Amino acid sequence: MTTLPPLFADWFASRGWAPRRHQLEMVAAAEAGRHALLVAPTGGGKTLAGFLPSLIELAERGPKPESGPGSGIHTLYLSPLKALTTDVERNLMAPIREIGLNIHVESRTGDTKQSKRQRQRDFPPDILLTTPEQLALFCAWEGSRAYFADLKCVVLDEVHAIWSGKRGDLLNLGLGRLQTFSPGMRRVALSATVEDPDLIRDWLSPRTGGAPSASDVQLVLGDPGAPPVIDVLVSEGRVPWAGHTGTHAIPEVYQAIRQAGLALIFVNTRWQSEFVFQQLWAINEDNLPIALHHGSLAAEQRRKVEAAMARGDLRAVVCTSTLDLGIDWGDVDLVIQLAAPKGSSRLVQRIGRANHRLDEPSRALLVPASRFEMLECQAAREAVAANAFDWEPVHIGTLDTLAQHIMGAACGEPFTLDDLYTEIIGCGPYRDLSWERFEEVVDLVATGGYALRTYDRFARIVKGHDGRWRVRNQMIAQRHRMNVGAIVTAGTLNVRVASRRAGGKQLIGGRKVGEAEEWYFEQLTTGDTFIFAGQIWAFMGIAGMDALVVPSKATEPKIPSWGGSKFPLSTSLADRVRSMVEDRDHWRVLPPDVQEWLELQEARSVIPGRDAMLIETFPRGTRHFLVAYPFEGRLAHTTLCMLLTRRLDRLGVGPLGFVVTDYALAVWSIRDMAGLDWNALFQEDMLGDDLEAWLEESFMMKRTFRNCALISGLIERRMPGQEKTGRQVTFSTDLIYDVLRRHQPDHLLLRAARADAASGLLDVQRLGQLLGRIRGRIRHAPLDKPSPFSVPALVQIGRERVGGDAAEMILEDSAEALIAEVMGEEVAA
Repeated sequence: MTTLPPLFADWFASRGWAPRRHQLEMVAAAEAGRHALLVAPTGGGKTLAGFLPSLIELAERGPKPESGPGSGIHTLYLSPLKALTTDVERNLMAPIREIGLNIHVESRTGDTKQSKRQRQRDFPPDILLTTPEQLALFCAWEGSRAYFADLKCVVLDEVHAIWSGKRGDLLNLGLGRLQTFSPGMRRVALSATVEDPDLIRDWLSPRTGGAPSASDVQLVLGDPGAPPVIDVLVSEGRVPWAGHTGTHAIPEVYQAIRQAGLALIFVNTRWQSEFVFQQLWAINEDNLPIALHHGSLAAEQRRKVEAAMARGDLRAVVCTSTLDLGIDWGDVDLVIQLAAPKGSSRLVQRIGRANHRLDEPSRALLVPASRFEMLECQAAREAVAANAFDWEPVHIGTLDTLAQHIMGAACGEPFTLDDLYTEIIGCGPYRDLSWERFEEVVDLVATGGYALRTYDRFARIVKGHDGRWRVRNQMIAQRHRMNVGAIVTAGTLNVRVASRRAGGKQLIGGRKVGEAEEWYFEQLTTGDTFIFAGQIWAFMGIAGMDALVVPSKATEPKIPSWGGSKFPLSTSLADRVRSMVEDRDHWRVLPPDVQEWLELQEARSVIPGRDAMLIETFPRGTRHFLVAYPFEGRLAHTTLCMLLTRRLDRLGVGPLGFVVTDYALAVWSIRDMAGLDWNALFQEDMLGDDLEAWLEESFMMKRTFRNCALISGLIERRMPGQEKTGRQVTFSTDLIYDVLRRHQPDHLLLRAARADAASGLLDVQRLGQLLGRIRGRIRHAPLDKPSPFSVPALVQIGRERVGGDAAEMILEDSAEALIAEVMGEEVAA
């Protein structure tokens, strides 16, 4: 059994602590030279366990030489959040000071002053705390090989939050580079929420010749802490039929805040955080100090809130995912999730913000906004109790990210193709990268690709007489370093009324009616009608940073505005909800009014099976409705509706529009849809030609191409002495996109853009799984009026018609009228 050196054992004893089993196992793994993945609950001392082997090694090292071997960085800590590095630095200094260790710790982020960065380069600290973006910058330094020659350990915190995206690709490539500089370097990853540890171990492991070696990474599991106490709020003894904001429960949320020391109120969108913050202040009779924290706020404002939390000056903070991860701010004793959490892993992360003591239960309050959300909250509660986290998809490394890394490698030092290829296929996401694909990415960096090679500006690396590739000149290297990273912020477009140039066909933008996110317009094709600023508009196209529209005479918008959750309902949580709906014995854990709602659905329509899909058709007013219940999340439902309405249009049904929720979709049309061939309508082949045709017509591809071009470095936003506006970037990438579509339609970045759209914007993989699951299992219920299940989707239509303060009032009115219609005689009872 591993024991701690006396210096550290005495420190634990002075605190009244004993080292936990997983902390000792991490020390043993380090002594054996093993990489390690630690999965342990919040409050179990994960961060200390990650650093403990390094602290022991550094304590036994003796005086640090000023230069030469041993004078460099010993341990590099990488966190996905800048704020987390500051928090960890504060917590790490406590044992260093109290034990009296001669260990120098510093942090470095994009906000670090240039003078401090230069000092860190000249005199490296023993432990450097930084971010993945800074690691990409390190890899592009001249002299980075010598700078990291002494590196013994890299600690990756909150690894679950970063590994499976483009930031994770860039991070893993950076780790591969560091491993080349210091072959004996150990990799350590920390997380509280990992469903499949082998996926992370496989990702984390350095490989030899591309062969999997997950067993090289030791899995260390922490002992479970006290199970959290999770309550579900049933406001005034009832759960609303519809809605997604939880407004009905604000008074009870305020009472919960009054009774808590410090409460975090998590919501899923920035808009909702603003809305809830205002609602709470409107009833804040006790003048409690309540703050707001989300990603759109200025950094200075966020830091003020964080400092006030740390001092204990606040009673509540309304926040989004900016506070999801392991920052220990003050004494949080209650976490409130307002509206459904959308995933069990996210819920565990958020609950973990409370208490931070392993042996005492964290307290959480879930506030469902509707009856479907009540099912989701109960499913999430049961998933947490079963320690079941969200399923993770297998991730393959992206090529635009690889292009950025190759460019950074050339900025750091000349390389041969053979050496760099061997290094890259040693990185988890790229183990299956073929030599031909690798050469294609190198060619992209060297020439821009076949269609762009005549343009000198795209030639960024050159091959020397020694056979090595190097950056073309120092100006190009400087520009690359200014643009590292895989985070591309979502842009907005100006909504402008279009008019035609005098004597021409070209549309130009006139009066500005507002701004809206680009992603919304990416899903529209010319002529689609939608609601904005209380008026129906027809979409005419995108010109630069403007969405051009004209007033429409339509009385119903085809494409409503999508409100609701920023996060898709996780696949595993959706599966639990479908199982709960199917299992009548399970209904007993639900509130009485939700049980009655399910029973009424069974009496009036059909209760769908776990692997089946229910479709209801019914007339209402002058329209015919189709409501389906895939339970696959808003993103997959939106894509399904886009493709479905194309098919319905070809069938002559006359679809007029649709709405989606996380649980259902509703399409309304001129003609009756009850007699359609449902199995033919929902054939998986809609992901073929229909999807291709829609992508051809939409502006989505141009936007995803822009992001790929920025990440790959083909286009740069920041230049020495200036920064391009979003409009300038979009104009440049649109020109390149058109050239490539015409002259090189199989260009690497066009393929990358299509893959991004399929995974990030369309959720095509999940939609394909849905269509495969329901094949031959579609249940059709022809009805004469709406069913209980259909109410949330139909009310969404009413909500989407309006904007501003009237939205909630009209939602309430339309819900009451619709519920009365659905209930019929039961209303009087």
